[in-house]
Amino acid sequence: MDLLLAEDLMLLLLDDETGAVRQTHLRPLLGGAVLADLALGGAVDVEEKRGFWHTARVHPVAGRRPADPVLAAAYDEVAAKPRSAQDLVNRIGKPLKDDLTERLVERGLVRREEHRVLGLFPTTRWPAEDAAHEQEVRRRLGDLLVRGLTPDPRTVALVALLSAVDLTHKVVDREGLPGAEVRKRGKKLVEQMDDGEWAAKAVRDAVAAITAAAATAAVAGGAAAASG
Repeated sequence: MDLLLAEDLMLLLLDDETGAVRQTHLRPLLGGAVLADLALGGAVDVEEKRGFWHTARVHPVAGRRPADPVLAAAYDEVAAKPRSAQDLVNRIGKPLKDDLTERLVERGLVRREEHRVLGLFPTTRWPAEDAAHEQEVRRRLGDLLVRGLTPDPRTVALVALLSAVDLTHKVVDREGLPGAEVRKRGKKLVEQMDDGEWAAKAVRDAVAAITAAAATAAVAGGAAAASG
């Protein structure tokens, strides 16, 4: 089954039993995954940075609008106006939680359950219905992060997205490896991606944008806690 990077990521972020989402920086993370998919498919590119004060902009590649509706909507967002990856990951990511979970329901991978918190406040959760694809994704991640097998661009991009929010050690069977070692291996793979010829610049910029968004949210949360 061929899923988007963002769909694979969403499966990893959903608790299989409770159906709750295990990530706070969801919007930039999912937006970054879609931007990475566009980049890996050759649908977008990033201009070269021309100086310290110049912010590199993401541009659509003419004639490469994807057929997939989620990717097509993201492509149109890129095409609407030249923007930085950090701006785009939040714009693209805004509707994705609902869009992606609905797609996963339609594929029969999760099911929708309606609940009420304290018997009053409605909430929706998405526990696993068929975990076979998610298990295959975790196996591929384990091949890279635990067993050290030869990486492929798509799985390395997924590792980079997970590493941006410090989740690499939580999505694989570590087979006795310490979590710190798995995290270290994930970061090393990201560094190799930065040096590699295969990695589209938009993928690297998307990951950097997610990291920046997560750091900004953490600083804002810390400031709010301190003021409270």
